[in-house]
Amino acid sequence: MSKPENDNDELRPEYDLNSLRVRKIGSGRMAFGPVVRLEPDVAEVFPDASSVNEALRFLMRITKENRPRP
Repeated sequence: MSKPENDNDELRPEYDLNSLRVRKIGSGRMAFGPVVRLEPDVAEVFPDASSVNEALRFLMRITKENRPRP
């Protein structure tokens, strides 16, 4: 299999990416932050993190505004 002439891939052919292992636990694991899983019906309405955050901030604001005052 030959490489296309305009391919800027600098990966050497001797690197076998199929043999790489991804660490799932331990100190060598890359941390991407907490993951929150949405139920399918919620994910349909809020397809990305931005829309979820916007809705939750709105909910926080109206909850704070409608709290009974002591």
